[in-house]
Amino acid sequence: MNLRTLAAAIVVTAGLLGAAAPAPAIGLRVGQPAPEITGGPWINSEPLSMEKLRGRVVFVEFWTFG
Repeated sequence: MNLRTLAAAIVVTAGLLGAAAPAPAIGLRVGQPAPEITGGPWINSEPLSMEKLRGRVVFVEFWTFG
């Protein structure tokens, strides 16, 4: 195994270990109420609050273009 292959293997292994690390806790627990949703303008709706959504099934979709 040459030095370049070894270096590439170390970089890939370090990247995979970083990707597999657990996400930091954000202070929410199962059963707690969800935090209020805040953000930019709403499309085809007035802004919603958690109070208006109480007792309903809510599908939240997050996406990014990158």
